[in-house]
Amino acid sequence: MPRAAVLGSPIAHSLSPVLHNAGYAALQLEDWEYTKFDVTDLPAFLETVGEEYLGFSVTMPLKFDALTCSDIVSERAELIGSANTLVRTDDGWRADNTDAEGVLGALAELLGEAEPTSALLIGAGGTARPVLWGLAQRGVTDVTVLNRSDRLAELRPLSDALGLKLRAITFTEDLVGVARSVDLIVSTVPSAALDGHLTQLAKAPVFDVIYDPWPTPLTVYAAADGFVTVGGHIMLAHQAFSQFEQFTGHTAPRTEMLAALNAALA
Repeated sequence: MPRAAVLGSPIAHSLSPVLHNAGYAALQLEDWEYTKFDVTDLPAFLETVGEEYLGFSVTMPLKFDALTCSDIVSERAELIGSANTLVRTDDGWRADNTDAEGVLGALAELLGEAEPTSALLIGAGGTARPVLWGLAQRGVTDVTVLNRSDRLAELRPLSDALGLKLRAITFTEDLVGVARSVDLIVSTVPSAALDGHLTQLAKAPVFDVIYDPWPTPLTVYAAADGFVTVGGHIMLAHQAFSQFEQFTGHTAPRTEMLAALNAALA
């Protein structure tokens, strides 16, 4: 029986099994099964896991280990510097980063056919990296990074490779002016981190990577001012579509998978 699973710690909250198992059901892939494992030592796990496991979704804290444990690395995973996908091949484990696909899917829903050139990115942690990749694919050239401390040095190799111009600001600056000047806002931080700043920031279309609980306070404020908003559940779904196709070789039944996710979040 071919199997796949999501790996990380903690892992109980993961909705990846909902997405993937809905896909198997929709395509009548009755032999396939997707589960979850609480894993903190990825190399040890991969050494002992059975050959029936053909792919893994990888979440924190293992996304950096997934790169070093793999035998083959996709170009985008190497560029972004982390991987959320491991696929068994004849030549060993291949690492990819489908969070990048998730970002593109969320941006497509947020922007439609618009051609943005500027963005405000809130947060500079691990999720910021695939977001920068996705913004560059959509034609964005200028990104303002809002963070409590200046972490541009960590993002600079990636931004330079993508041809992005970055500048750093903190929460003490003119947030209203910045938010009004950009084509979109992407938040990668917990909602509580924005307490006291919501009215200043909600001045443009918003993609918030948080999906539980949804809607987030930032998207509520932005929507109240008439701006389009998209949540992290869209990113989650689109990264899973790509994983599903890499694991099974079948086109992901997107409608059914997204419906199952929305039902789980309701």
